[in-house]
Amino acid sequence: MGIVLGIESSCDETAAALVDSERRILAQRIASQDEAHRPYGGVVPEIAARAHAERIAPLVEATLADAGMALDDVDAIAATAGPGLIGGVMVGLVTAKALAMASGKPLIAVNHLEGHALSPRLADATLAYPYLLLLVSGGHCQVLLVEALGRYRRLATTIDDALGEAFDKTAKILGLGYPGGPAVERLAREGNPRAVPLPRPLVGSGEPHFSFAGLKSAVLRAHQAGTHSAADLAASFQQAAIDCVVDRTRIALSAVSSATALVVAGGVAANQAMRAALEQLAAEFGLPFVAPPLALCTDNAAMIAWAGVERLGQSDPLDFAARPRWPLDPDAQPVRGAGVKA
Repeated sequence: MGIVLGIESSCDETAAALVDSERRILAQRIASQDEAHRPYGGVVPEIAARAHAERIAPLVEATLADAGMALDDVDAIAATAGPGLIGGVMVGLVTAKALAMASGKPLIAVNHLEGHALSPRLADATLAYPYLLLLVSGGHCQVLLVEALGRYRRLATTIDDALGEAFDKTAKILGLGYPGGPAVERLAREGNPRAVPLPRPLVGSGEPHFSFAGLKSAVLRAHQAGTHSAADLAASFQQAAIDCVVDRTRIALSAVSSATALVVAGGVAANQAMRAALEQLAAEFGLPFVAPPLALCTDNAAMIAWAGVERLGQSDPLDFAARPRWPLDPDAQPVRGAGVKA
């Protein structure tokens, strides 16, 4: 049985976890920075990096203590090495390098997106390759065919904004505070999802990629007009976003014939209305729908540790460089528009 210590610091969550090869989360801790970033309505990279540096060492120590373990008891140390806010990524990766050097344990540099991509396998031992993955978070929105460990074929990506970013900006427009995604979801339950005529960018175009910039701008214009309640705006935005996601994912499902399941991961995967719509879509294709527990949707170290468990026997050099960008499918064709979140 192997045990991996995982460290995550790619954005505004400082996290450490211990996971074993039997899919047991032995211990995990997450230090949130929500209060620090709330006055700004979003993550401030400098504040995030400083908070990671202050919290990471005691957090790792406390996680080991929670499991009654010492560093010598683990088989490898895995850390997010990108993509993400480079200051935070460097804090976590340098900490992991120091621990690996001090203990003589192998270092496993994990792609944060691979952590999300593999997290459903931590929660569901029956999930087999290849599966179709909708990865939706604050910084990323793409559909991938997860063919095997380390083999990811990108079928669609956003040409401008990620879905989680659109949720956060909508929350800011409506004065709901930070983090925005859960706040929009809560308010949407009180509104009419058909009250505000908002666009569904690219729906019906046959193009596989996502676009949310126009939807976000439409929410701003509708809010400035002052003719709709905040609840109706939140509900209408959420429904428009779901319609876009379902349409794009349907195109991806139609393009592959080998998928064993439809899987959703990432922070936006915690949205219950989104889950329900995707579960219905999976049923249309006769596929099981798989979503990790809510605790594994947002950024966490358990998914990084699990990615390390999947890669036990491999190791990375101690001079492995942190990467602000690190696509899962480096051979994917560039898309029109920004395309930087591919």
